[in-house]
Amino acid sequence: MFKKMMISLMLVGLLASPFSAQAKFESEAQYAVLMDYETGAVLYDKGSHERMFPSSMTKLMTIYILMDRIKRGSYKLEDTLPVSENAWRVQGSKMFVELGNRISVHDLLRGIIIQSGNDACVVVAEAISGSETAFAGEMNRVAAELGMKDTHFMNSNGWPDPDHYTTPYDLAILARRIISDFPEYYPIFSEREFTYHKIKQQNRNLLLSRGIGVDGLKTGHTEIAGYGIVLSAIQDGRRVVAVVNGLANEKERATAGERIIMHGFRDFENKRLFTAGEKVEDADVFFGKKTTVPLVFASDVKLLLPRGDEGAEFKVSVSYQGPIQAPIKKDTHIADLTIERAGMDNIVLPLVAGEDVEELSFFERLIEKAVHLVKLRG
Repeated sequence: MFKKMMISLMLVGLLASPFSAQAKFESEAQYAVLMDYETGAVLYDKGSHERMFPSSMTKLMTIYILMDRIKRGSYKLEDTLPVSENAWRVQGSKMFVELGNRISVHDLLRGIIIQSGNDACVVVAEAISGSETAFAGEMNRVAAELGMKDTHFMNSNGWPDPDHYTTPYDLAILARRIISDFPEYYPIFSEREFTYHKIKQQNRNLLLSRGIGVDGLKTGHTEIAGYGIVLSAIQDGRRVVAVVNGLANEKERATAGERIIMHGFRDFENKRLFTAGEKVEDADVFFGKKTTVPLVFASDVKLLLPRGDEGAEFKVSVSYQGPIQAPIKKDTHIADLTIERAGMDNIVLPLVAGEDVEELSFFERLIEKAVHLVKLRG
């Protein structure tokens, strides 16, 4: 009885491919990705799915897990965690934790985000999972859960290891989730300095002071990986996320980061495609007191498109398993709208029922079923 219904529409001159403007920009980074925060649309891609060494950008996953534990109530910001000899002895960038001391969760967050403390990461890893090895397993579990398909962690801080890798795209996914899942803690990323144990350290993200809307997230550097950074910035209510890696020094990292961020703001703009509540099509209904139900958007639909690009034809199709059986509640997701064009990934948007549809009574359903059988035989 039920089959997939396809309704094709055409939009002419309304949309433009988000990939058509890429030729206007080229990043000097070895790896780079620029992503629209709201939709996840990729605006620039240079090896975004290629494996790379993430260095201290790894710490974003350690931060994510710790923030998640705080949000779920496992820890409070004022709780303190113990410093083991293993954490105290760790090399590389340090928060300068003291052996045998206990450090507040809040200070550890700031020590990781602002000071990039490898030692602070080990404190967190051991507190949550008992060991670095066990915590790496937790990192990989969460990465898979978030959809980071080309990532594998071996430690909490990004210390070089042949089996420790990620991609720019996966780091952008992680950045978006940190911003969306933990808005109450995200402002820590924009703090310029932090003093612990009477040692003041500056945030290594030089773009925080450039006045271009950058408010996070994390730098990274090792000899094998080069210099990299995961960035997010907001201007006029629109946020972008970017990742660059494989630069030669801090100056090149800052320059490449600023250029890709400004490309996102300067060369793209949001265009409203559909309005919340706007009817796209009517879907057929079975066993309902109405024979159709309007398919609408639950919220406004915007696409980030190149500025000044010429309009182009897109194929827009609506699909659903239909006829849809009543009862149907308003705002229930019952269909999808797919936007297709050669040279770009399909965009799939959910459609919801625009109104309630009550179910027919038992005897009314019998009559409709009989009518349906007659039609099939006729």
